[in-house]
Amino acid sequence: MLPGTDETPAQDAFVAAFGSPAAPTWSAPGRVNLVGEHTDYNGGLVLPFAIDRRTTCSARLTSGSAIRVTSTHSPDVITVELDALEPGVLEGWSAYPLGVAWALREIAIASGTADTLTGCDLAIASDVPIGAGLSSSAAIECSVAVALNELWGLELDMMTLVIASQRAENIAVGAPTGIMDQTASLYGVEDHAVLLDCETYAVQSVALGFAEAGLTIMVIDSKVEHSHATGGYKERRADCDRGASELGVANLRALTSADLPRAQAVLDERVFRRVRHVVTENERVLAVVNALATEGPEAIGPFMLASHASMRDDFEISVPEIDTAVEAAMEAGAIGARLTGGGFGGASIALVPTAQWDTIARSVREALAARSMPEPNIFAVRPSDGARRDA
Repeated sequence: MLPGTDETPAQDAFVAAFGSPAAPTWSAPGRVNLVGEHTDYNGGLVLPFAIDRRTTCSARLTSGSAIRVTSTHSPDVITVELDALEPGVLEGWSAYPLGVAWALREIAIASGTADTLTGCDLAIASDVPIGAGLSSSAAIECSVAVALNELWGLELDMMTLVIASQRAENIAVGAPTGIMDQTASLYGVEDHAVLLDCETYAVQSVALGFAEAGLTIMVIDSKVEHSHATGGYKERRADCDRGASELGVANLRALTSADLPRAQAVLDERVFRRVRHVVTENERVLAVVNALATEGPEAIGPFMLASHASMRDDFEISVPEIDTAVEAAMEAGAIGARLTGGGFGGASIALVPTAQWDTIARSVREALAARSMPEPNIFAVRPSDGARRDA
């Protein structure tokens, strides 16, 4: 905040960039995925929750026809005329907020209301770690989506905002992600996870009860950064698409464990392992939901570990720093631990007894240091509410 003011960092950035009084703010959280990795773009099941790390968007309409955007991360002002908003002209970090503006404008064009849209100024600040697998990108997209939905009077429902935000990431940014991250960010409820069926778009809140059970989610940021727009993520998605095609199904959601022997006979070894991960991961999501309802959060640890092993061995998206953190957390007393997010770096999570936090965190740091790996950023997250207007 600026000295002597009550403004948020996003509002401070707004005032500094645009020279006008502080604007209203909207915010959206990052997310942790409890289980269900790389299932979303395969029509599968996921179980993420929104976290108490948020991106804030300070925004106000203008009388002009341009969108201007700035952030505390990159204070330069990027300006694009509304009628020039096209994915091909967007680049860098601004493709996330401007991509959302493009996607929402496309909806307005389709409904015949685009002529009512005016320019606006946006300033963005965030405490969601970048590159840690906690979906800092979706937090940006969803904070801008709820802001523009209100400012432009679009009156779109949350799932439409989810899909618009995903389109921004897929087309404007070029990252072939599913809808999990945006759904968690928009639909989050305090102390609940979001069970999402990515084939039907059905959303259900699932009580977690971590605090009541004396448990806390520990995030262990490996400091190994990843990018969904490049490399391995696209390759994994292509493998899944190939597996579905060769097995004659619309997507991998159509398969169960009973189909795996046939898949192994038809597919090459690498694609089979990708398919096996997705099929078994969908089943683990349902197992975790059932365990939470019938036995409580202490019972989900084995499913978290099985998920990590599948990501490490079948999907091959883990890295040594993540594997070391997971192993060290378990040896020190964690209930369960796993990679979270798209992989190739980022973060792992551990479900830990709150009373043993210090011991487990110290053990993880010592294990990584013993292997000359980067010192991790370790912090707690709470399951929290989704996107909203703040002020």
